[in-house]
Amino acid sequence: MLQSRTGTSVDFIKQRRAGLNEFIQNLVRQSELCNHPDVRAFLQMDNPKHQSDPSEDEDERSSRKLNSTSQNINLGPSGNPHAKPTDFDFLKVIGKGSFGKVLLAKRKLDGKYYAVKVLQKKIVLNRKEQKHIMAERNVLLKNVKHPFLVGLHYSFQTTEKLYFVLDFVNGGELFFHLQRERSFPEHRARFYAAEIASALGYLHSINIVYRDLKPENILLDSLGHVVLTDFGLCKEGIASSDTTATFCGTPEYLAPEVIKKQPYDNTVDWWCLGAVLYEMLYGLPPFYCRDVAEMYENILHKPLVLRPGISLTAWSILEELLEKDRQSRLGAREDFLEIQKHPFFESLSWTDLLQKKIPPPFNPNVVGPDDIGNFDAVFTEEMVPYSVCVSSDYSIVNASVLEADDAFVGFSYAPPSEDMFC
Repeated sequence: MLQSRTGTSVDFIKQRRAGLNEFIQNLVRQSELCNHPDVRAFLQMDNPKHQSDPSEDEDERSSRKLNSTSQNINLGPSGNPHAKPTDFDFLKVIGKGSFGKVLLAKRKLDGKYYAVKVLQKKIVLNRKEQKHIMAERNVLLKNVKHPFLVGLHYSFQTTEKLYFVLDFVNGGELFFHLQRERSFPEHRARFYAAEIASALGYLHSINIVYRDLKPENILLDSLGHVVLTDFGLCKEGIASSDTTATFCGTPEYLAPEVIKKQPYDNTVDWWCLGAVLYEMLYGLPPFYCRDVAEMYENILHKPLVLRPGISLTAWSILEELLEKDRQSRLGAREDFLEIQKHPFFESLSWTDLLQKKIPPPFNPNVVGPDDIGNFDAVFTEEMVPYSVCVSSDYSIVNASVLEADDAFVGFSYAPPSEDMFC
């Protein structure tokens, strides 16, 4: 009997805490109210200086301390305050990254499938990567107009995590298919290179440099069309005449100017396109070596070696894209227009390509909207962490948590469409 009453009391307290949490969350979203002295005093009641939550582990406590000193990034008011993790059934892990996981999720409201990218704020803040995360979110908002870029449906956050609700693209990573087949026939590599170039050209047209093109970031949809994803290293505000000097990217695909820490521009993406095309045709990146330092030396100084098995026009575009001097590289003068005009793509209609009228050369054989057969078993056999499925916001809200949320103000987004929660 005592056990039963205790259980009932615990449930009652949980419900009251959830109700209080909802009240506080609604309160803090109203900036005018939030600044009122009485409201600030109320929110300070649960400050950890006065008390601590015994259920909180050491990681969570250190996370809160870290969050409270984080740099503010203010991109405007939250767009989707109603979305929450419990809106979804999280079914499978389909990818992993530096800051979290990507999961196949089914939305309970309508049964639709999405890829939900879940990032740990603690890790993002610890590595001072807020700007990259917010840059990814900004770029995703601009992708709706292009068929070869992954779409963001909405984003939201809890006290500890950030959630991107993305298109579920289930034809598999280009990397996954390259691993299985080693290399692609030239006509297939040409098709993928054209769709990738089209996506890059669009990003450049809105002053965004992608900077991290690699087979792991190139997905195929259920029909076999390219979908570019993972925009964490995109650089916004780079016009064709502008340069930047941030050292970032993946070693095998870094352009010489990036390795030398020289200023670079959107031609860095055309180098990466050359590296990916080379890998599709030959099975390895052009200057690959297990020793990274030696690979950098190869990228900087070693001439491109002509290998048999591809056409002269294919070799020509590889030479011109993998030109070590960025000012002489294909795309340096007229950007995407130069790529389109190259003889390698002469047999393609760019208009038909953009309208997806050209049948893809490979069918991923997707059998349904939740098919994960084209994802690596290393991911899909992993258990879905319980922590991503529930909101940790039902723990005691205190002032430092509110300050932590300031680091990601404006992350949440929802378009004015059927995707909005009511």
